[in-house]
Amino acid sequence: MKTDETVSVIRLGEGRRREEDDYLAPEEPLEIILVWPTSGGWEQVPLTLTMRTPGDDADLVRGLLLTEGLVRSSDDIRHIRVNPYVNQAHAELAGPVTVPHRHFFTSAACGVCGKTGADALLTRVPGPLPPPVPVLDTEILFSLPEKLRSAQPAFDRTGGLHAAALFDLDGQLLAVREDVGRHNAVDKVLGACADRFPMHETVLLLSGRVGFELVQKAAMAGIPVVAAVSAPSSLAVETASACGITLVGFLRGRHANVYSFPERIR
Repeated sequence: MKTDETVSVIRLGEGRRREEDDYLAPEEPLEIILVWPTSGGWEQVPLTLTMRTPGDDADLVRGLLLTEGLVRSSDDIRHIRVNPYVNQAHAELAGPVTVPHRHFFTSAACGVCGKTGADALLTRVPGPLPPPVPVLDTEILFSLPEKLRSAQPAFDRTGGLHAAALFDLDGQLLAVREDVGRHNAVDKVLGACADRFPMHETVLLLSGRVGFELVQKAAMAGIPVVAAVSAPSSLAVETASACGITLVGFLRGRHANVYSFPERIR
């Protein structure tokens, strides 16, 4: 995975201007195409064109299919074939799916842009999780951001990538993924961990702010705790409350705000 590109820049400061190398986070389009068998051969349907950081593309596709509710489990995905030379990914499915009506483009900044409307977004949210019980120790929660930061080599060079990490309830890092898009980073990490770990015993940590879509993706995966180092949106809090998710924001140092279901944190 290519995590940075080198460009020449002019740095201004301290009364000087000098030419230096700088490192940028790559951003390229990825066209995702769904394929499934039919009685007469194969059906091929374009799903979306998304802007992403190249790498871990199969994880991205798998996570997107799961969090969009297009498949129920990884068993519904027979194979994902990525062609990096033409920026295409073909996902071969076990059977037909209903592709939601939406504009086939998502930017790195917005994964829900182009969907049919707010009502359609809210209907994607599944029912609430089981009643919350204490599962996560406060000290473990406080330790997670530093573990995430230590696992972000690309961010150290570029400063331009978002990260999403999945931890177990003992604070062990299960996987981390980086991308120019927050929603892509979440799809990648969930796709990497799908059917490998019990999601109801994990914590999703985000390196920036948290909006509705990221909470929705966690809900679709059955994750009970979502934490972010920055602020949540009002709809993120509303969605977490409706879905039974413990939402933590401003997780920095030994401080945090818990916006919903604090009972899970002891």
